[in-house]
Order: sequence, then structure tokens, then C-alpha cells
Amino acid sequence: MELAIHNIEGKETGKKAKLDKDVFGIEPNDHAIYLDVKQFLAHQRQGTAKAKERGEIAGSTRKIKRQKGTGGARAGSLKSPVFVGGGRVFGPRPQVHGFKLNKKVKRLARRSALSTLAQNKTIKVLEDFSFEAPKTKQYVDILRKLDVASTKTLLVMPEGSTNVVLSARNFPKGKVVTAESINTYDIMNAGVMLVTESSLNIIQENLKK
Repeated sequence: MELAIHNIEGKETGKKAKLDKDVFGIEPNDHAIYLDVKQFLAHQRQGTAKAKERGEIAGSTRKIKRQKGTGGARAGSLKSPVFVGGGRVFGPRPQVHGFKLNKKVKRLARRSALSTLAQNKTIKVLEDFSFEAPKTKQYVDILRKLDVASTKTLLVMPEGSTNVVLSARNFPKGKVVTAESINTYDIMNAGVMLVTESSLNIIQENLKK
């Protein structure tokens, strides 16, 4: 598959970018995508929630009333979960939500996600560019000229594109990542993926290994 290469003015340059069929042309594996996205979201969870159970509450352990003859249920401690200020029953404890996923599965998931975008024709290739200084207006102007400003976009840049990353930070519908750090969640979460020529080469080299 070949795609036309656009410049930052939104016009075709006349050049073509070839998409490797082993990366952008496979049969998408939905389960691999599911596992990789699930792992990514699991690793975003802090897992620091904690509530005190009855054994951790500070307070007296005296019996608050006699066992029988009160007409009510027996009660042995103010720390009981049935009283206000008592411990919580089976409260949350700190835990790690992440899980292991094999590298081959993660690679398959990224290739499947990229192939899905290629099938949906939601990938645009751009000429390499850079910003001299962070400027959100300049970044949004590029999206507007490419006619993608109203949809979620993922712009894939090579390493060292700090000014472009900073320019997109205040734009809610745009995200910029490097070709080395691209992941399945970001790919699937984007309505359109914009990738520069050099980034495309890096992605294809990494995922063909």
C-alpha cells in the first residue's frame, strides 16, 4: 500500500510512502489488541486505595454493653463495622494492577492496530518538520490545513521533537508521541494518525523485528 505524502500546508508533495504489508497489512488480531490495551490501562492505576479494617482502628476494646437482657443484638467492640467510626468490612488494600504480557503479543497488537487504521484509511503521512519554539497556534494551524482539527489525532514524531510535543500539550484533541514510544492504546484511541516520513521508517523497522 502506498500513501501520498503531505506537507504541513496540507498539500500533497507528489511523493509516495510505502507501507510495509507485514506491519500495516496483516489480519488484525482483536484479542491481542484487547490484551495490550487492558495492560496499558491497568498500569495507569495507582493501586494505593486503603481503608482501615476493625483490627486497625484505634480505640477501646471494652465491651460496650452486657451480653444479654438489653433486647438488642450483642455487641463486643466499638470497632465493629456496624457502628459509625468502626472498621470497614473487606476494605481496599494497596495492590499492583499491572500484569505481564509477552513482547510478541504486544508487537502483534501494535501491528494489528496499525493495520486497522490502514484498512480504515485514517493514516496520513507528512514530510518531516520541526518547530523553532513551542507554539500551540502553529500546531493547530497544521491540523486545520490537513482538515483533521475536529477529530482526535495522534501525531508520531522522531526523537528530539520536544517543541512539537509541548505545542500539542494544551490541545485536548491532539497528542504527540515519538516513534519509539508508540503504543496500541494511543493508536486505537485516535481518529486519525499523522506520521512523519522518518517516524514511519522507525515504526516499520521496529515492528518487523
